[in-house]
Amino acid sequence: MNPTPVVKLQHATKAIRGRNIVDDLTFDVLSGGIFGFLGPNGAGKTTTIRMMVGLIKISRGDILIQGHSITKDFGNAIRNVGTIIENPDFYKYLTGYQNLKHYARMVPGIFKARINEMAEMVGLKDRIHDKVGTYSLGMRQRLGIAQALLHRPSLLILDEPTNGLDPGGIHELRNNLKRLAHEEGVAVFVSSHLLSEMELMCDRVGVLQNGKLVLLQSIQDFIHKSGGPRVCFTVEPAREEQVKRLLAAWNKTVLPDRHPGQLVIPMKEDEIPAVNRLLSDAGIPVYRIRIQEETLEERFLEITEGRK
Repeated sequence: MNPTPVVKLQHATKAIRGRNIVDDLTFDVLSGGIFGFLGPNGAGKTTTIRMMVGLIKISRGDILIQGHSITKDFGNAIRNVGTIIENPDFYKYLTGYQNLKHYARMVPGIFKARINEMAEMVGLKDRIHDKVGTYSLGMRQRLGIAQALLHRPSLLILDEPTNGLDPGGIHELRNNLKRLAHEEGVAVFVSSHLLSEMELMCDRVGVLQNGKLVLLQSIQDFIHKSGGPRVCFTVEPAREEQVKRLLAAWNKTVLPDRHPGQLVIPMKEDEIPAVNRLLSDAGIPVYRIRIQEETLEERFLEITEGRK
């Protein structure tokens, strides 16, 4: 089944004092996938999210959620959304369970079993009856995600969801979000600076810079834009120049690398044996060969630094 657009941004623009903080954004967020919203500080990511949930007014354009306009039909549009923007806030003198129960009163059809299900899903089953004032930042983040999912939204929006989570908690959150998207068809929209985690989590990414969408791609196309992997040969640092001369004769370029003795060469995998043989015949020991694929962080910096 083909994914369908849950969110449609249509020329969404936010202007403040004559300056476009968010400038003419047009893209879709699809069901059953995790969309990563990337950009440097001040790019307009949080402003975009605030427009999506009606916290600030859209200056021009519109945002549709499940076909409902956030500006003209806010009630029906926001009914489909669960969100955490920046840090979740709770009544600290109440328990986690009481906070979720209080929220459940505002939405019809949420019962005790659903609250317990969400507490277990985010790893708070054993602490859900403790007061929120005793929770760590990571535990409050987990409780916020449980609250955002209570009413079974078709769109989950998370702004820096890994704040305060330890590596185990980040791994668990990633798996839960993938399950929600891929198995239950929820559209997940995530904004984060933790690029290594976004690379593992997301299906599609959009890059925002100076309020403009500068790139929109699947995660695999985004990372592998240059086509094919690079190969890193580790040799003695003193032999680097000799290796470069040999490879230049083969029309192979060595990319800059900060680590002495590591030579990164764009090449196909089936060329590795021939290059290794070339170096061996020249009496140059090769200590290690590894395929080095471009990371999301490298591509992100390449795009954003190149457009400054």
